[in-house]
Amino acid sequence: MLEGAEVRLAVDIGGTFTDIVLDVGQDRKTRKVLTTPQRPEQAVLDGIRLILTDARAHISDIDVFIHGTTLATNAIIERRGAKTALIATEGFRDVLDIGTESRYDQYDLSIDKPKPLAPRSLRFTVPERIDAHGAVRLPLDETAVRALAPKLRELGVESVAIAFLHSYANPEHERRAAAIIGEEMPGISVTVSSAVCPEIREYERTSTAVANAYVQPLIDGYLARMADALQVEQFRGAIYLVTSGGGVTSIETARRFPVRLVESGPAGGAIFAAQIAARLGESKVLSFDMGGTTAKICLIEKYQPETSRVFEVDRAARFLKGSGLPVRIPVIEMVEIGAGGGSIAHVDAMKRVTVGPESASSEPGPACYGRGGQRPAVTDADVALGMIDPDAFAAGTIKLDPELSKQALLRDVGAPLGLSAETAAYAVHEVVCENMASAARVHAVERGAVVGQHTLIAFGGAAPLHAARVAEKIGVSRVIVPSNAGVGSAVGFLAAPIAYELVRSRHVRLDDFDTEAVSNLLQEMANEARALVEPGAAGAPVRERRAAFMRYVGQGHEITVELPNRRLMTADLAGLRQKFETDYSAMFERPIPGAAIEVLSWSVLATTEARNPPAAASVARKPAAKASGSRKFFDGRAGAVIEIPLYRREDMAPGATIAGPAVIAEDETSTFVSTSFDAHIDGAGSIVMERKAA
Repeated sequence: MLEGAEVRLAVDIGGTFTDIVLDVGQDRKTRKVLTTPQRPEQAVLDGIRLILTDARAHISDIDVFIHGTTLATNAIIERRGAKTALIATEGFRDVLDIGTESRYDQYDLSIDKPKPLAPRSLRFTVPERIDAHGAVRLPLDETAVRALAPKLRELGVESVAIAFLHSYANPEHERRAAAIIGEEMPGISVTVSSAVCPEIREYERTSTAVANAYVQPLIDGYLARMADALQVEQFRGAIYLVTSGGGVTSIETARRFPVRLVESGPAGGAIFAAQIAARLGESKVLSFDMGGTTAKICLIEKYQPETSRVFEVDRAARFLKGSGLPVRIPVIEMVEIGAGGGSIAHVDAMKRVTVGPESASSEPGPACYGRGGQRPAVTDADVALGMIDPDAFAAGTIKLDPELSKQALLRDVGAPLGLSAETAAYAVHEVVCENMASAARVHAVERGAVVGQHTLIAFGGAAPLHAARVAEKIGVSRVIVPSNAGVGSAVGFLAAPIAYELVRSRHVRLDDFDTEAVSNLLQEMANEARALVEPGAAGAPVRERRAAFMRYVGQGHEITVELPNRRLMTADLAGLRQKFETDYSAMFERPIPGAAIEVLSWSVLATTEARNPPAAASVARKPAAKASGSRKFFDGRAGAVIEIPLYRREDMAPGATIAGPAVIAEDETSTFVSTSFDAHIDGAGSIVMERKAA
């Protein structure tokens, strides 16, 4: 039994590894175990037992368990969700196919659009109609709804999404239809669009409702099994789930709205990077999170990640907006590509080396794992190059076989191109780094930023090995690899505030603004959001952030304008116009004088305060102690094997400085310092790589 100190546990389930972090007061312990895809809770429980043994603690000592996962995302991408039906308003069966009527590539005549999660054979309609003001034009045909139940049973439907026209303005028809389906089919999962996404834009709202219905049985079952298993183990603390927007919420809310977990793991990484940026005073940061399956890149300005209201899952073209399935939820804005340690390399029909998005995952894993994997992955390339110590990978829990890596690389990449295994490994490493550099460039351009002006913060099991080369390619001169980088997302979970954001559509023009009605709506939303946050806050202060999504009348998209946290008054309208036009001018150079302005949707965020880290102390630099060993490294640019020093991170004191090339190894990951960089340990224990003077 641990006395006195608060015990906090964080778990991040990734596609390849499950990361576990245990904080006991100021003491931190970490573990990485292979994910068990068929029963993800097994890896979680195994990892918890290992880390509790390390800490000489029992699961009953844990006060708070914070959990994030990519299970929802992976279920959508891999099409492993429930058999889902859609019930829509009569005449709107094909909303998911019609979409916005736009094409993400105007000139591709054989464009490949992502397949809807509810196929046309499982989409049904019923007579009903509500207008944009919430007035009933045609009552719901309850007999027609009830008649669908036998069809749904016959088709083996496991989950139902209900998305009626203008239900954001009046949800009564959706709620009644859900009640009827629940009566006729007890136990079936039912999602109504007015609960999961009460906003305008029919396609996005329907897509979000279907996505929620598609993953709900899977996530609900997983969370129920996890809660039961923890109870058997005598867990008595509180459980929270990390949402895509960077806050944490209760397990009950997560089971109702699992679509909000779609980007929960990557959100933890963005929080982690923002915390590091705040501690080191880095106001312009590009976070680079590369794990076993994917790489995520996020811009962080003034210690805050960029946020968005819509996210695309399963893009057909990874860099093209509109090529994925839209999910309209609060989300941290980032770009994610299939580039991780497990990403598989091959030679395509045009004799090009390509990497990803297919991953070896944890089963069977890269060839070097010796678990039956035959195809070369990025980790195999890093092992063959000499960047990874095969005996110390994942703190020695997984022994790697370099010979298996070389055989796989030679067979699938080297032989088709007439290259040696080492040169093939260099080609794979270069291609995956270029893929990530391209993603960083595109993301920065989309956000109007100059990527080279940012500091790169690298974390995740694979990012520190590739960060220096990615930085060279995008022109970044400073790279930071924080402490516990290998489990960065899980560490970020521990800093996430308890939070929930509600967004609702209600159209209002500034020249016909009903302050009483709008204030009532915002207060209702605030009460609902607080009700979801305050039980978990345990008495901690809960603050609100209110916002309006505004545009000039007739435009297609909105700008977010912050509102005062009180009832609105007529005198506030001039200030709202001024704020909107200031932000509009910042984006588009100038406002449109005298043009009418409208608000489409409203947002209320209820949140506890995030845990801000202390500033790092400055340290004097000095030469590092003698290296603990060396590695034979294949320098692809020179085409030769060279000897480079190997340092253990725990042996390097603050201020210790080395020159690249070198490898700095630790239990969770390894950092490769390229020839272009020097590296030192700062006052926070981070590895800081700085480009050498020309």
